[in-house]
Amino acid sequence: MTGLLDLPAAGSYVCLMKQNNLYLIIGALVAAVIALGIYVYREESKPKGVELRIDETGISVQEK
Repeated sequence: MTGLLDLPAAGSYVCLMKQNNLYLIIGALVAAVIALGIYVYREESKPKGVELRIDETGISVQEK
């Protein structure tokens, strides 16, 4: 007589869930690396020198 849970099927389901979690973790890490790369690229590509701002508070000059 077989029970409600067939052990090989339940074992393969657990293995599938572990594999899906692994794919989720790898995907999150890849997304984080891409986001960090974009951030670093934008920070490095900012122009260096003097920044001049003119707004309602007046004129401000900052060295970058």
